Amino acid sequence: MGVTNTTILAVNGLSVRWAGAAGPSGAPQVSGASDGGTVFSAAGVWPLLAFLADGAGGAARAELADAVGLPAGEAAGAARELLGAMAAMRGLDSALGLWTRRTLELRERWEAGLPTEAHGVLTGDARADKGALDAWAVKRTGGLIEEMPVLLDEDPELVLASALALRAEWLRRFRDFPMTPEAGPWSDRTLLGLHRRSELLDRVGVADTPAGHVTGLKVLGDNAIDVHLLLGEEGMTAGQVLGAGVDVLAGRHPVVPGPQLPYGDAGPGLRVVKERNTRPVPPTLDVRTVAFGMSTHHDLLALHRVFGLTTAMDTGRGHFPGVSGFPLAVGSARQSAMARFGALGFRAAAVTAVGAAPGSAPAAPRWVTTSVRASFDRPFGFLALHRHTRLVLAAGWVTDPVPYREDEEDYRP
Repeated sequence: MGVTNTTILAVNGLSVRWAGAAGPSGAPQVSGASDGGTVFSAAGVWPLLAFLADGAGGAARAELADAVGLPAGEAAGAARELLGAMAAMRGLDSALGLWTRRTLELRERWEAGLPTEAHGVLTGDARADKGALDAWAVKRTGGLIEEMPVLLDEDPELVLASALALRAEWLRRFRDFPMTPEAGPWSDRTLLGLHRRSELLDRVGVADTPAGHVTGLKVLGDNAIDVHLLLGEEGMTAGQVLGAGVDVLAGRHPVVPGPQLPYGDAGPGLRVVKERNTRPVPPTLDVRTVAFGMSTHHDLLALHRVFGLTTAMDTGRGHFPGVSGFPLAVGSARQSAMARFGALGFRAAAVTAVGAAPGSAPAAPRWVTTSVRASFDRPFGFLALHRHTRLVLAAGWVTDPVPYREDEEDYRP
């Protein structure tokens, strides 16, 4: 099953808005974010918002449709389309789950729009329900996420959740080395650096955006799951850098590819030089970056306007007449996400849950060649995406890379 460009733009648009909700440090302002940076998945949230929009009424329906980026009447169909497309992507496992109390009667039309195997039961026993929901999260992410991010002590009538896990092995692996940046916030640390050299200059480019120039590096996976590393000009926020990365995917900003870059400082962390050699060699792309790993927990209600949940979280009355005749409001909305980037590959996962509460530099050189040197040695962003559709599956901001330790085995994602 394919996915339309309209749906991809809508999901990626939510990634941009989430990244743009920046705090004072420039990192996306999300509950649970720490000095270690953050990782989040709009692709994990978007289908849930779409199904909720389909069943919502009044102001809640309008706000959710605005967050989804599609008319409410088209949202559920687009969510089914997205889930079907993600299920067919190599290297990506995804699922949607619904749990309700036995006494909660759902509208037949709304329930029929969900995957047939999605529906489970909440017993009311918080401990037993937590065990069942946690087991689902572990199974659906291959153990990358161990708990369902839902507050069962609030006694929800309904829990709607999504899970996704992506894995990629690099087509060309990196080599580990101790990296000590000469300047910037990481200059006093020895980090687990990653280095590789190739002849593929088109893997790097510089985008010209209204907020400043952004250097982008494509790291290709063996299964069409790729990671784009994004380094902006100093002073650019995480939201501006990640937003620029998504806009480049949509063709909104001009990009100068590696083979066309001028000599000298060509972009953030990027320098193009002439090198003399004792034999003829092709132009090279020399990349240095760092290994990173992080996990984050997000309270989506802390950014309720981004997700269209402002009205829906008002428990003074019900907002989802298309879901059930019983008055329902959003009592909690949370996401747990993780990402690991190493010499061999990348791993990321996210589980999102919405709970509905009751309403209320040898010899003399003779040849000259070009070398493009890219260095990601200060905080940068990343987008993990499906190469063919350009759907962003996870995004994040790196501020605390993995330290280098000689006595440890290779850092593996």
